[in-house]
Amino acid sequence: MLFFRPNVRKYLSGLFIAIGFSLAAIMSTSAIATAKNIAKQPQTIPSDVVIDKVFVDKSERRLQLLSGDKVIKSYHIALGGNPIGHKQQEGDQRTPIGSYILDYKNEKSQYYRSIHVSYPNAVDKARAKKHGVSPGGAIMIHGQKNGFGALAMLNQQRDWTAGCLAVTNDEMDEIMAAVKVGTPIEIVE
Repeated sequence: MLFFRPNVRKYLSGLFIAIGFSLAAIMSTSAIATAKNIAKQPQTIPSDVVIDKVFVDKSERRLQLLSGDKVIKSYHIALGGNPIGHKQQEGDQRTPIGSYILDYKNEKSQYYRSIHVSYPNAVDKARAKKHGVSPGGAIMIHGQKNGFGALAMLNQQRDWTAGCLAVTNDEMDEIMAAVKVGTPIEIVE
């Protein structure tokens, strides 16, 4: 057991209390900001609304579901660990930039549900071939890694995928219900 002089004990006690209050304030501020973001958006997408386009802005880490020109719902996304620029090859941890199609849904993914982005297209394949590399593939919109859904609040604060677009599991449920196979997706930087 360590023994400190009374004035050192008092100082350390005050320091620990200050650290505790600081952590509580940070966590409260984060929770309030999250609650405000949730409150801004409609909680569900009406079943009569047709989502005819998905728009992704990589620099803003935002995925939007559109009906005509109207944004119906917006989601914060996590990208690959090397998010800047267009996907060049397999393993570069980049999300492609361009116009693609959401071409199939996968309920048995390694991540909580997923919708496949039609990357690579003919241009992507030709570019990769010219450089003698594989263009990669398996770019998806998906939820959290199976078994880690409870960590979404932490995971979504950083870019953690291999080039996919990640949302929370609840958000993935909404997206899967609202977006039909064949819906175009535009990804910009």
